[in-house]
Amino acid sequence: MTKIIGNNDGPGGRNETYKIGARKNVKREDAVKEVEAGKHPDAHIVKINRQKYVRDNPDHSKSDNVNRNK
Repeated sequence: MTKIIGNNDGPGGRNETYKIGARKNVKREDAVKEVEAGKHPDAHIVKINRQKYVRDNPDHSKSDNVNRNK
């Protein structure tokens, strides 16, 4: 599976872009569309303040989170 990593590059550390595999700056809107299309089965979408964001499915592993500690 391709890992999705948030770049924390938006206001307040929100993700405006994601690193997905070798692609380093995938726009949030494009990443959301990919997840909604089923291209990343280990991720889902959350809606916060009318904005959609990519999140990993729960698995009790912090190292596998979209917003993992660097």
